[in-house]
Amino acid sequence: MSDRSLISTHVLDASTGAPAQGISVILGADSELGSGVTDFQGRISDLGPASLPPGRYRLTFETGRYFADRDIETFYPAVDIVFEVLADASHYHVPLLLSPFAFTTYRGS
Repeated sequence: MSDRSLISTHVLDASTGAPAQGISVILGADSELGSGVTDFQGRISDLGPASLPPGRYRLTFETGRYFADRDIETFYPAVDIVFEVLADASHYHVPLLLSPFAFTTYRGS
């Protein structure tokens, strides 16, 4: 396996149609395994180690601060996405589509 992180993410603000820059994201299980802040394209390409044992993991997106910095009220101060790493994992891309009162996610490529 390469030195590239097993986990990456991309956050788009669906209410503006633009990448969501400056969102803090934490990768964890029982403890924090990695963290980052979305860049000008709304991406974090290196979020944690290059390999993880199979099991459940969580990405926590600090969405409250993102909207507060824009003086926008939001229902979700944070978004937690729980997912499972499988034994044959090569890479997991976990995108988040975000608005002040809704969000959606999927397994990307």
